[in-house]
Amino acid sequence: MKHYILLLLSLLALAPLAIRAQHTRSLSDQIRSVQVIVKGNPLSPPLAEMGDDIEIAFDELSHEYTRYIYKVEFCNADWSVNDEVFESDYLEGFNGLPIDDYEKSLNTTVLYTHYRLCFPNEDARLLLPGNYRVKVFADERDSSDEPVLEACFSLLTPEMTIKASVSANTEVDFNQQHQQVTYSIAYGSRRVVDPQRELHTVVLQNRRWDNAVINLPPNIQNTLGVEWTHRRELIFPAGSEFHKFEVLNLHQGGMGVDKMRWFEPYFHTLLFAATPQHNYTYSPDQNGAYVIRHEGDEENDTECDYTFVHFFLQMPKFETGDVYVSGLWDNGFPDPECRMRYDEAQLAYETTVLLKQGYYNYQYLWLDNDGVGHTARTEGDFFQTENEYLILVYHRPQGGRYDALVGYTITKYGTP
Repeated sequence: MKHYILLLLSLLALAPLAIRAQHTRSLSDQIRSVQVIVKGNPLSPPLAEMGDDIEIAFDELSHEYTRYIYKVEFCNADWSVNDEVFESDYLEGFNGLPIDDYEKSLNTTVLYTHYRLCFPNEDARLLLPGNYRVKVFADERDSSDEPVLEACFSLLTPEMTIKASVSANTEVDFNQQHQQVTYSIAYGSRRVVDPQRELHTVVLQNRRWDNAVINLPPNIQNTLGVEWTHRRELIFPAGSEFHKFEVLNLHQGGMGVDKMRWFEPYFHTLLFAATPQHNYTYSPDQNGAYVIRHEGDEENDTECDYTFVHFFLQMPKFETGDVYVSGLWDNGFPDPECRMRYDEAQLAYETTVLLKQGYYNYQYLWLDNDGVGHTARTEGDFFQTENEYLILVYHRPQGGRYDALVGYTITKYGTP
């Protein structure tokens, strides 16, 4: 079984792996469903206040125990490793310990072992606000080899106040295809002398990193704070509401599912084919998020099975570029495994992704040479779309050694 899955996944991963050092991701075909869960809420972004519970979870596709070792790294605002602080500055306890919380799947067609690592724990406590990357290594390898996964999250001390709004009255159109973000930062108790050097900001649409606006200089500043107003760089294509599907029972199709099929020895889930939209349709969604669960909604970590999910986008073939299916299971960046192939007979793009049972949001993106996913040609762009915008603010004062995450806010179009 393991060899069958590995072969299929290697065929799916046709595009080269993009450089995504700032993202939670699997680096092994055997590792699936890598999650960072804050305070038990799988829908929350990977942001926590100091001392909050953080869980890193993943599945290894076998019932064979592997001794996994984790290593915690402290990172700068741009997710490069910070070499100006010592390990003892950001970590109290021990680094490089094994993950000893694991459990085998029960009554699943795809065998897997579920691993879990939590912070804080009895061996390690994180001390500084900022970005953290946890690398996990298989113990049988030398630790200098590549990790099997990376999990990224940020710890916060809420010292600055961020106010943000989203408008469809943009610098390029009015109530048509775009949304524009405006935001301001009040320094609060933090002393900021040179905001353009000391502050680092990130604006994410639906937690996507491919079209993130990073470290844009403010255009208004005073002694109390800074503002970003009427900036063309903060105009985002509005896209459309996410598609949704739900697989709670592998013998019965749920929301968004056309057919459930059993092809020995695995379950297959065939979704309804999508087409590019010409008009906006309201459909409540979770802006790309997903929740792993099954019909009984108990012991989801080990009793949810895996299924091969078949995605279809019915449309003419593009002359250039590639089409990807994307959701937060790929952690905000189009994944090579999710690249779609064009079926000339069906006149549709299609791909197959191995996913764990649950509720999923997804969208189709067209990528050209800029590496950014575009929705205009695959989904349509409609100003009414209820997108989520996450704004992060880091501060490194003059003479400081690290970038502290000092504020964040989440705002949506149409909400105050």
